[in-house]
Amino acid sequence: MNGAIAVVGIGADGWDGLPESSRRALRTAEVLIGAPRQLDLLPGDHCPGERIPWPSPLRPAVPGLLAAHRGRAIAVLASGDPSFYGIGRTLAETVGADRLRIHPHPSSVSYACARLGWPLEAVETVSLVARPLAALSAALHPGRRLLVLGEGPETPARVAALLRDTGWSGTRVRVLEQLGGPAERLLDATAADWPYERTDALHVLALDCARDPDTLRLGAAPGLPDEAYEHDGQLTKRYVRAATLAALAPAPGELLWDIGGGSGSIGIEWMRTHRSCRAVAVEKSAERAARIERNADTLGVPGLRVVTGPAPAALAGLETPDAVFIGGGLTAPGLLDACWDALPAGGRLVANTVTLESEALLADRYRRHGGELIRLAVAAAVPVGGFTGWRQAMPVTQWSVTKGSEEG
Repeated sequence: MNGAIAVVGIGADGWDGLPESSRRALRTAEVLIGAPRQLDLLPGDHCPGERIPWPSPLRPAVPGLLAAHRGRAIAVLASGDPSFYGIGRTLAETVGADRLRIHPHPSSVSYACARLGWPLEAVETVSLVARPLAALSAALHPGRRLLVLGEGPETPARVAALLRDTGWSGTRVRVLEQLGGPAERLLDATAADWPYERTDALHVLALDCARDPDTLRLGAAPGLPDEAYEHDGQLTKRYVRAATLAALAPAPGELLWDIGGGSGSIGIEWMRTHRSCRAVAVEKSAERAARIERNADTLGVPGLRVVTGPAPAALAGLETPDAVFIGGGLTAPGLLDACWDALPAGGRLVANTVTLESEALLADRYRRHGGELIRLAVAAAVPVGGFTGWRQAMPVTQWSVTKGSEEG
């Protein structure tokens, strides 16, 4: 392959653990690029190429570094499997997958499952490398087994503290260090009793999730309990929220605009449906915008973007959405038109209202564009003297529609 870049996975066992195909790629390389720790694993007598450690930050440096050595045989070192949360993705996006020859090594996750006797296909992996710690929260469910990729020697202590602070102190935490190498070691304790402030930087955490008895149960489906949110009353209530997410129909990788974010519940639960789902919450109140950010952290989706400002002006410059939810501000001049115009063919729009004025707007759009216009009514049983009766919440009118190609 002309101009190919060899991407060689290497483990803690170093040169001894490499197959001959990987060794051959490293022997013949004129340029060896990797982390200092990885480069130190290569014997000088076998690998005479020029050694170049990755600069920091890594990703912006990749194009220039590769361009500087164009025409030379390049080998890039990676930890374990380069295509699993590794440099392989960055290189493929930079130079194209057709220029790469990837030599995988067993990943740290494969090693961890082998040591623990866990079936790899039944385990969820969460990476905290260059990601907020709060991202772990969305994956916590009773009885689940998680493997967590840490960023440094303090990660296990930080994870244990998060588990204690969020009601998962009974979770068993195991740290598997230097997997596959001569210094391999296992640390084992519960989050409540975690004694280690620092561990080896090269590690994987294994969590057996156990929810504390008084911790609020959060399911995987939309419609989390209202108590899960910090709010000032501006909250799409649980059952209406579940129906709204069903109408929005999130799919992996899609982007939602959540307009009139309030407490952020729609955008948050959109993102919780799949780790690749993205959302932008637009909220004109700075106080509520800050509250959305806190709720997003608490509920495990710290990647939710919050834009503070009134819509439609605040929508300018945002990435094209796959779906739009309007939970407030429907009567703002130009808002519905701006949202409709921003949607591509096949995009979905869902709008909720409780006022007659906004309902009239939705009825007009329903006549023009079709879709579905429904009324959601929820009643809850409450004490009535010594008996029980129904208390009706304000009915919500909802318009949902998919934009056709002819409406471009």
